[in-house]
Amino acid sequence: MNRIAKELRLFQSQCHDMRVLLITNMIYALVLPVIDVFVAAYVMRNSRDVGLVVTYQLAVYTGIPFTFLVNGFLLKHVAIKRLYSLGMLLSGISMAAMMSLGELHIGGVAVAGILMGMSFGFFGANRDYLALATTDDRNRNYYYGVETFFYTVTFVVIPAAIGWFIEETAARGWFGGERNHAYQIVTACVFAVTVTASVIVHTGTFANPPASRFLYWNYHPLWYRMQLLAVLKGLAQGYLVTAPAMLVMRLVGQEGTLGALQAVGGIVSACLLYVIGRVAQPRHRLLVFSTGLVLFAAGALSNAILFNAAGVFLFMLCLLLAKPLLDVAYFPIQMFVIDLLSKIEDRNQFAYIFSHEFGLYLGRFSGCGLFIVLAYRISDLFALKYALLIIATLQLFSVWVAQRLLKCSEALAPEVTQVPAS
Repeated sequence: MNRIAKELRLFQSQCHDMRVLLITNMIYALVLPVIDVFVAAYVMRNSRDVGLVVTYQLAVYTGIPFTFLVNGFLLKHVAIKRLYSLGMLLSGISMAAMMSLGELHIGGVAVAGILMGMSFGFFGANRDYLALATTDDRNRNYYYGVETFFYTVTFVVIPAAIGWFIEETAARGWFGGERNHAYQIVTACVFAVTVTASVIVHTGTFANPPASRFLYWNYHPLWYRMQLLAVLKGLAQGYLVTAPAMLVMRLVGQEGTLGALQAVGGIVSACLLYVIGRVAQPRHRLLVFSTGLVLFAAGALSNAILFNAAGVFLFMLCLLLAKPLLDVAYFPIQMFVIDLLSKIEDRNQFAYIFSHEFGLYLGRFSGCGLFIVLAYRISDLFALKYALLIIATLQLFSVWVAQRLLKCSEALAPEVTQVPAS
């Protein structure tokens, strides 16, 4: 109890806007596992077409950078917290659009995907800026440690609960015994959670970024290294959101198992990540980042070698540990580089957030494209088996890129004291 009280005092010692942002993100974290796991499972169950699942994800990723661009112009006229809440609410609207389709087809799935991409675009663009504005390099490990802790816990509890609910609906005949009815009820719950999070974010006193130019074609050489790291990160994101659902639905077969697999090892992972966020220093980021990449590669290798229920189990276990480790190291690196370059180049910080999203999109498009090519040119089983391994192998290159990026950033850091803030 003393330890918990100490952690609460530390949380209370942070600035008001940072606390509001964290609480909002903690509540919205209840929605993210539904979006990431069960929307793909819904498409897979109702179409049995892995290509359609990846097409949906590609539509999502296409909507994100477009919305980042729109968001940049809207920030000159609309309060950032309103755009932030719009992003959260659109996720529920997208799910409702998907559930309203009588029969899944590529056009309807693409529209639902674009809407979800717009949701992520408004949410992600404004969250990144607000995280940058309400933290500094000294407390970002703590901020992302707390945020990632709650994301990891919800990715354990929520999939297990929803998987159980969907399975019990079919087994006990609830709501007519239709699994799709269970998905519709889950969608209604998503609406309720997004409304709650939207109300809370409006209690903050967040300021919009300066109404200045945010579109640039040329950047400092350091930024191109950051973009390369973003491409490599996006490469995995392009496939990882839908991979667990496709693997489980193909090799195991039930949503309940999908939820249970998400739960395995997740609590331990969450506690570990909170500790890392509390005690890790900026100098430890490369080690944490490298550990996450190695774990991801180990999981992909297990899946490719075994390619059965046991292989899916090992992959999911490694992914539960690897993904948060990568995030808790990657985001502070990104923010540190933006802090540096926005002062050196005297530019709006949102310009770098916007540019960074296109690096992620290039990687995501390549990751999805790789899977689609393998699925349609060879077979969907071949794509499920080897696409992960190819991506994981390419991602190991990120260790070298991150090392060079951090070394150059540290060399540039003294210049910031000589350049006035923009």
